[in-house]
Amino acid sequence: MTKKTEEQEEDQKPVNKFAELLKTYFTAIPNEGDLVTGTVVSVDNGVVRIDVNGVSTGIVRGQELFSESDQYSNINIGDEVEATVIERENETGEMELSFRSAGHQRVWDQMETYQKDGITIESKVLQANKGGLMMQVDALAGFLPVSQLSPDNYPRVPGGDKNRILEELKLLIGKTLQVKVIDANQKEEKIIVSEKAVWEDDQKAVLDSYKIGDTITGEVSALTSFGAFIKFGDGLEGLVHISEIVWQRIDHPRDVLKIGDKVKAQIIDLNKSKIYLSIKRLIEDPWKIVKDKYKVGEIVKGEVHKIEPFGLMVKLDDDIHGLAHISEVSNSPIHGVEDLKQLFTIGEKYKFEIVSIEPAEHRLGLKAEGVKGRAEEVENKKEKAESESVEKKEEDAKEQSDEIADEATKQQSDKDEKIEEETGNTKLETVGDTESEDEKPAEEKI
Repeated sequence: MTKKTEEQEEDQKPVNKFAELLKTYFTAIPNEGDLVTGTVVSVDNGVVRIDVNGVSTGIVRGQELFSESDQYSNINIGDEVEATVIERENETGEMELSFRSAGHQRVWDQMETYQKDGITIESKVLQANKGGLMMQVDALAGFLPVSQLSPDNYPRVPGGDKNRILEELKLLIGKTLQVKVIDANQKEEKIIVSEKAVWEDDQKAVLDSYKIGDTITGEVSALTSFGAFIKFGDGLEGLVHISEIVWQRIDHPRDVLKIGDKVKAQIIDLNKSKIYLSIKRLIEDPWKIVKDKYKVGEIVKGEVHKIEPFGLMVKLDDDIHGLAHISEVSNSPIHGVEDLKQLFTIGEKYKFEIVSIEPAEHRLGLKAEGVKGRAEEVENKKEKAESESVEKKEEDAKEQSDEIADEATKQQSDKDEKIEEETGNTKLETVGDTESEDEKPAEEKI
């Protein structure tokens, strides 16, 4: 290699290095929409300048300074911050950045973390509607459905009246609740939170000290159409379904319970954080001995305590109730509740006959004294049907006998006719033979 060539190569090296640096510089410059990290170099008159990896100086100003994230509320020189590129180069050659866009993304990322890790956070109630509560979740708006409220805040309204539910929910406006994020969908801008999830976690730890079959003592905290809620232990609450309150049939828990009553109940199921209780299982089933107290066919006095479209609910004693079906209370047709009310009064006692006892099904059938009832009607219909069947069989037998007799008579008549016909033919032949003999010539006779 000549000296001249070596000098040319040496001259070319700075050019190549500059080209590489230039290429690296443009490659390192972020694009619009990119999230970048930089160091704050100045904060002055509502303008923040940031050194972006030594490649460029970015500027954050105006409304782009305001972020949904608390990270940007108190910035100092030297702080490392994140921002979103909204313009690669402005009129002064600086990169335009935004805390607002970066903060928005950061908050959504945080929501996803809260949901994934099951973290409990504080959230303020902003508004209420019939479906639930509008919540402030960090700097975003979220929603807490009624079904996700804890038992302490759940609006237990008789009949589920939506207007009354809304009134109860409005009492929570302005309060701060402990919640968990159960759904964070940035694409749909939707955040769903749950207070019940926090309550369930708290219950799980306490529930470890209980098992199915345990007896608890508690206080009736709420009554609904489907059952009663009982508070007990350390902030626990269980449900006694309406069918588990007493052995008798009742229309509503308030028929036998009221809020504030102290009761004993048995734990019959533990399903995650849900506790199911029974009051009646701590009492001996009265239907086990019902056949010792009452007999089919016995006439008893019973108090009508409900009039239903299908009949009368009759109280025989404190434990045993029976049903007198609408077809078993009068010999005349009954067409509904109004007809029943014409004959019977709630609270009054009447005489009834016991027509059936089914201990396993907790059923006892009654009919008003003196009334034929369905059983007698069925028996009468059966007897009538049997009588009609016998009569029809006799008629069929007689008809069949007559037919046989007629057939026999016919056959005999046919037989007689045939005999007469044959006899007649024989006579004719005899006469013919005689005549022929007389007609022969005398010689032949000789």
